[in-house]
Amino acid sequence: MQALFGLIFHFIGGFASGSFYIPYKKVKGWSWESYWIVGGIFSWLFVPVISAWLTVPGFVNIIINTNSSTLFWTYFLGAMWGIGGLTFGLAMRYLGMSLGMSVALGFCSAFGALIPPVYQDITSDDPTGSFTYMMSHTGGLIVLLGVVVCLIGIAICGKAGVRKEAELSTAQKQESVKEFNLKKGLLVAVFSGIMSACMSFAITAGHDLSDAAEAAGANPLFRNNATFIVVMLGGLTTNFIWCMILNYRNKSFGDYTSKQTPLTQNYIFSALAGTTWFMQYFFYGMGESKLGNGASSWILHMAFIILVSNMWGFLYKEWKGVSRKTLGTILTGIAIIILSVILVGYGNSFK
Repeated sequence: MQALFGLIFHFIGGFASGSFYIPYKKVKGWSWESYWIVGGIFSWLFVPVISAWLTVPGFVNIIINTNSSTLFWTYFLGAMWGIGGLTFGLAMRYLGMSLGMSVALGFCSAFGALIPPVYQDITSDDPTGSFTYMMSHTGGLIVLLGVVVCLIGIAICGKAGVRKEAELSTAQKQESVKEFNLKKGLLVAVFSGIMSACMSFAITAGHDLSDAAEAAGANPLFRNNATFIVVMLGGLTTNFIWCMILNYRNKSFGDYTSKQTPLTQNYIFSALAGTTWFMQYFFYGMGESKLGNGASSWILHMAFIILVSNMWGFLYKEWKGVSRKTLGTILTGIAIIILSVILVGYGNSFK
């Protein structure tokens, strides 16, 4: 039952992440950096604090009393993850939801799934959940097989994107993705995927915060909510600095007060996007409390995001006009990702 609940929580989190960019499509007349940072203030500041306030007794004191080394590495890795999140938004901008998420999260899956077990091998005397432990137990080997299968599925999704690039005219591609640019988008997506994996590492680095939250009386389902405050502050730092630079370069500071744009609508939809985005980690924390922050949790989270984002990609006709072979390729990739989810869930049931 623990594994089943873990799967359900990760699916809800994946649905939130795979859907968060949709409200941004309703923002009118603002530059990308303007709506990205408005949404980000909700994602990385307001909603994490509210979540911790509701679920972790004395969360402020927990953070204050945590040793400086833990706080530094959790914040620093959050800032590195923030760079990945920043470029992740650009990947959506240049590739669309379907292809952008598939490529970026492919790299994010591999690095994020394997970093925590390797880190535990290096820093902890407890072998449970380490990479060595996984390699010597049936359940761990099945989980690792699921990681490999997921990466194969993601590679096939990426191949479908390359075929789409070759088959459609520029005008056709820009019907659904206004700034479609395969070369620029792939470069950004690869970088984003690697840096975004730092979130998994940051959660592991902030384990003392999670333990303290549970010791203070927090429900184990919400034990990571204090950790997320520190991680998200790191992400907010890098995103805020870059968006302010872009506002200056593009002379877009006026977006925030321009009466020539639907200001109320823009703020509401940006806030909705940001809030939806954070919900992925709210439910990720719940899933992680059932499965642990190893390959299982991370790969399930990434796989569900890819599945949901591809669903939205179909609904927004990002694959309109492609050949049946290309459509079959993307559907095959999605099916293989579903298989990987089954393998990871089965492997985790051996605990």
